[in-house]
Amino acid sequence: MTEHIFELSEHTDTTVFYGVNNANIQVLKNLHPNLRLMARGHVVKISGSDDEADRLIDNLKRIERFSLDNNSLSEENVIEIIKGNAPAEIKFEHLILHGVNGKSIMARTANQQKLVKDFETNDLLFAIGPAGSGKTYTAIALAVKSLKSREVKKIILSRPAVEAGEKLGFLPGDMKEKIDPYLQPLYDALQDMITPLKLKEYMENGTIQIAPLAFMRGRTLSDAVVILDEAQNTTTMQIKMFLTRMGLNAKMIVTGDMTQIDLPYAQKSGLIDALDVLKNVKGIAKVEFDVKDIVRHKLVQRIVDAYEKRAKEPLAPKGEKEEEKKEVLILKK
Repeated sequence: MTEHIFELSEHTDTTVFYGVNNANIQVLKNLHPNLRLMARGHVVKISGSDDEADRLIDNLKRIERFSLDNNSLSEENVIEIIKGNAPAEIKFEHLILHGVNGKSIMARTANQQKLVKDFETNDLLFAIGPAGSGKTYTAIALAVKSLKSREVKKIILSRPAVEAGEKLGFLPGDMKEKIDPYLQPLYDALQDMITPLKLKEYMENGTIQIAPLAFMRGRTLSDAVVILDEAQNTTTMQIKMFLTRMGLNAKMIVTGDMTQIDLPYAQKSGLIDALDVLKNVKGIAKVEFDVKDIVRHKLVQRIVDAYEKRAKEPLAPKGEKEEEKKEVLILKK
C-alpha cells in the first residue's frame, strides 16, 4: 500500500474545503472505500493503489479549484466532481470574486466596473468619490482576487489616522487598540470576502497587513496590492512617501472623498496635490465616482444630495448673520 500526498494551496480555506465537521472528507472516504484518507492542515494523505490514488488526486485538484473560485463547497459539489459532472459555475456579469458562503462580490455600477477594468492595465489607480459609492470595497475585492489567484503574495491596507475629536494619546488601550477604530472599515470589507479562520491566519502570517499610513515609512512594498484609503486626509509629504513605496510586481489603489477632508483648515490635502502633479503620468488611472454609484441604503444618496445642494447655496449676507447672532444672544438672556 503506497502513501500519496496531496498538498492544498496556502490560499485554500480548509474550513471550506473539508466542510463542516469534515463532511466533505467523509464523502470522499465513502466514495473511495479502498483508499485510506487522512487530512490535517493543508495536507491530505492517501494510502492505497497507485491508480485509484492518482485518480482521486486529479479530482482533488478540481475540487480545490472549485472551492477557491466559489469560496464554498458542498457535499453535493464533491459528489458531482467525483462523478465527472463538475457543477456548472454560476456566471455573473461583472463578478469579481465569491465571498464568504459563496456571496457574489460584483462591480455593480459603471464606475465600479471601470475601476475593475483599469486595474488590469494600470499599476496605480485613484478612486475618488462620495461615501457609499463602493470605492474601498471594490478595491479590496480586487486585492483579494489577486491574492487568491497568486498574482501577488500579500495585501497591504492603510489609512491616515487623523485625530477627529479625541487625541490618540487619550484613547484607552495599547497602540493597536488606539488605531483599530480608524481601520475597522477595512476589516469589515475583508470579513465579507474571507472566512474568519482564514482571515486570522492571513493577519497572523503577514499575508494581509493593515496599518496606519505612518507605518509605511522606509518600506518597499513588492509583490502586493497596496490600498491607501481616506487619502484626502493625507498631507502632501505623506502621500508622496506612500506612492514612492511601490516595489516590483505591485499595484496601488488610492481612494478618497474630497468632501470629507478632516485636515486643519490651512493644510492642503495631499490627494488633491497628487492628482494635480500626476495627471499626465502614464500608467496611472483615475476613476471618479458620484452619487449614482452609492450602493448603501437609499437614504445615503439622499443625504449626500442634500449636503451637496446646501453647499451650492449662496452664503447669507454678513449683516443677516450678525442679526441672527443678536437674536440668539437676546434669547439666551
